[in-house]
Order: sequence, then C-alpha cells, then structure tokens
Amino acid sequence: MGINRDRLQSHLEELAKIGKIGDTGVCRLAHSKEDRKAVEVVKGWMEAAGLKARIDGFGNLIGRIDGSEKDKPILMLGSHIDSQPYGGRFDGTAGALGAIEVVHTMKDNGITPKRTIEVICFSDEEGSRFNKGVFGVRALAGLLEEGELERKDKNGMTRKEALKEFGVEPDLTESPVYKNGDIEAFLELHIEQGPVLESKNKPVGIVSGISGPIWLTVTLEGFAGHAGSVPMPLRQDAMVGASEIITKFDHLIKEEGQETTVGTVGSVQVFPNSRNIIPEKVEFTMDLRDIDLEHRTMLEKKLYTIIEEAASTYKLTYTITEDTRSEPRYCADWIKAIMSEEDKKLGYESPVLMSGPFHDALFMSYISDYGMIFVRCEKGISHNPLEFAEMDDIEKGVQLLYQTAVRIAMDEEG
Repeated sequence: MGINRDRLQSHLEELAKIGKIGDTGVCRLAHSKEDRKAVEVVKGWMEAAGLKARIDGFGNLIGRIDGSEKDKPILMLGSHIDSQPYGGRFDGTAGALGAIEVVHTMKDNGITPKRTIEVICFSDEEGSRFNKGVFGVRALAGLLEEGELERKDKNGMTRKEALKEFGVEPDLTESPVYKNGDIEAFLELHIEQGPVLESKNKPVGIVSGISGPIWLTVTLEGFAGHAGSVPMPLRQDAMVGASEIITKFDHLIKEEGQETTVGTVGSVQVFPNSRNIIPEKVEFTMDLRDIDLEHRTMLEKKLYTIIEEAASTYKLTYTITEDTRSEPRYCADWIKAIMSEEDKKLGYESPVLMSGPFHDALFMSYISDYGMIFVRCEKGISHNPLEFAEMDDIEKGVQLLYQTAVRIAMDEEG
C-alpha cells in the first residue's frame, strides 16, 4: 500500500494556516509563537503515526519509534517547519510532514522496522531571525559555535531569550547529541527551490550533493554629513562604497563563476538612514555558494580584494564577519543506489541533480551518510508566497522516500 495522499495533503494545508500571510504566504520565524504552535500541531501528528514525540532544549521536535533490533544504528528522516518572514507553504514542510507520513504508512502496513527510526523537525533551519540558521541540526551534530545563544534578532532579543519564550531551556553542554556511528542514514525530502526539474518535465529528482555556502556580514563605516553642503570629493559615503562592492560582486559571479556558482546580497542596513544625511555606516550580507570548493575559494579571495579596494577608494573602514562556512557535501553512493532502484520500480526515471541551497542534510553529513530527494516546484520559486508544488509531485516524492526508508529500516540495503 502506498502513502496516504489525502492525509498528507490535509496536514500540509493545516500547517499552512499557522503564520499565514495573504492567500498563500507563511511567516513562522524560529522560536516564535507561531513556530511553537506549529510544533505542537505537528507533535500530535507524530504521535498519531506511532512516534513518541518530544521537544528538546534546542527547539527540535523529535519523534521516535523503536526498532526490533535496537543495537543497529538508527534511520533518521526529517526537515524543518520554520519559515522565512515572507515564505511559502512547502519549503521544509513537504519533507518534515512527508517523513511523518512515511512512518504512518509503515504503521498502516503493519511494518515493524528493524532499525529504530527518528523523525526530526529541526529548529531554525532558515536563519532569517538571528542571521545564522540550521541551529537545531548543528546542535545535534556538535557544530554550534561560540556566542550562538547571544545572537540577537532585529528587536534585540537573544536566541537564548527566544528559546526560553518558546518554552525550552537551552543547554549547550548537551551538544552533540549524536556521534559518528549512531545513525545509519539521514534522508530528507525537499522542494527543489530551482527550475531544473521543471525544465526537464520531471516531478522528482535524486540529489547528488549540496553546494557549500559562505555567509559574510560586511560593515563599512565613513562619516555622516549634510547631504547639501559636503562637496562630493570630500565625502566618506558608506553607501557608495557598499554599492560598488555589491555591483562588482555581481559582475564577478557572472563573469568568472561556473554554472553552479551563485552570489547574493540579501540584506542591507543603513545608518542613520535619512534622506538628507550622507550614510555613515552600511552593513550588508553576502552569500557565496558553489559545489566546487577550489573555485569558490578563488572567488572568495577576489571578493575580499573588491571590498578592500572600495573601502580605500571611498576612505572607509570595514569589518568582515564570517557567519557560516560549509564545504560542499556529497550524498552517499549506497543511498543514491537504493533510491535509483526504487525510482525504477516506480517508473519515474528521475534525474540526478545538485542542490544550490543548503539544507539540514548538509550538516547531518558530518555525522551520517545522507540522501536527498527533490520535488519539482513551479518556476523554481521559493522563499516567496508564490512558492508552489503540485500535490501529485509531492506524493511521488514521498512515495520514493517511503520505499527508500523501508529498505534501510528493514536492513535491506543490498
């Protein structure tokens, strides 16, 4: 028996109502009241699927069903249910709720797994609130950094305060929770967030690996002055310097990047932010990604030169803060082989493709083999209320996830 499409669709539609903005948008920021409400609802669905569910001190929602052979390394499935401030209904949720559906379908089919299975909705994958994401998965894997709980959101609330408001007591001494050897495999389904599957007219794809992201925050400081009285040659305009860096960064990626290279400046803060004052301080984020680590390193060095030269030209001081750095990580061949075999049985003929966006799976790869399944999304749109995936495609992806999970859970990997 296949997965229960109606149940999965109902869960997706119900979850989309929590933090709903407009007709199709979602705003469920990490550790917020909306996030907590969503976690409680999804916790109930985990329990209905036969999972024992709990919320840990990092805000992760974890469901567990014991296998008949408890000494075996576990199978882990999951994704996230937090969203961007202007997000869509399927980013993360298709994989998180799809993972619960996998276990529920196993229960419906009377399957008792040999391996213990855990389903996790990781906290703060998105990173939009505290400008550093994948918090929950990094806590589980022992990859948190100094000062994580002291990071502040735009309202000045620290992550530690937000987690307490969410209802948990964070304790960094509990990290890591898992070590190498504890987990046989981690599987994550996710909407593609890109146009490749749609261009190939395929509902599902098997992921080969995830690009490594670098997140930087650049701060430029000049000197404020009256917009009407300070001559142009005498200005120390931080906005002009930022504009030059951003433009040259864009040209660098387009002219010297590969097909898999992307670069983005997604957030800019200006001080004092007045129309008739020369900007004294500009802070902006920079996001550089590539599946080719050597090429990314070369572009990163050129980016630093661009920043240094612009600061010198406009007589500015600058600082560069590194928020995230991850190397590209590749999916396990043996998991991709199982996915391909099950894909063939289903008749999908799914293509193999890489992931530009990073996911919780990227950080799980440091403690476990992992595999990912992508589901087609309309026009590749994501992090936007217009984000959309057909239920037919989600059903196909979750069915492939189910058959792959059953193979691994029953220790039928050969």
